[in-house]
Amino acid sequence: MSNSDIQLAEAPPGIEGQGFFATSLDHLVGMARSNSLWPLPFATSCCGIEFMATMAAHYDISRFGSERMSFSARQADVLMVMGTISKKMAPVVKQVYLQMAEPRWVLSVGACACSGGIFDTYSVLQGIDRVIPVDVYVPGCPPRPEQILEGFMQIQELAKNESTRRRHTPEYKALLASYGIE
Repeated sequence: MSNSDIQLAEAPPGIEGQGFFATSLDHLVGMARSNSLWPLPFATSCCGIEFMATMAAHYDISRFGSERMSFSARQADVLMVMGTISKKMAPVVKQVYLQMAEPRWVLSVGACACSGGIFDTYSVLQGIDRVIPVDVYVPGCPPRPEQILEGFMQIQELAKNESTRRRHTPEYKALLASYGIE
């Protein structure tokens, strides 16, 4: 192969003005992030039982680099909220979210976490997106382990393709401000 046969790859859309080093660094960081996510399971009901099956040999979430469940918010990247969240528990979920370091992602698992489920009562929060921003929703009552793994793979894609500068954009800061998060 001669030098005339080598072609340079074109820059992905939206990053034409950035240098080769910055885009390559973004891709490298994204790949490293996506394959080493540490989830924090916040399970309150039956969806947590379905999530436990993803750790078993048949589904094996460790194939995706996430065999280390973090039960400390300061050491987690992905908050997996599963099950019914009461309005009394909403500040706790928000506090856990705020204790996580950036970048952080949220996976809402099950009908109750996504929309309140069948519990349209005064005490149940009608979706965790009322207190924290959610990146991926996994519907179902309860969702199958395959669905939870699919949602987790979508979080991996977000982590892989997210620019290292996205979290400092005015749009992202406005999103957090809409939730009362500084």
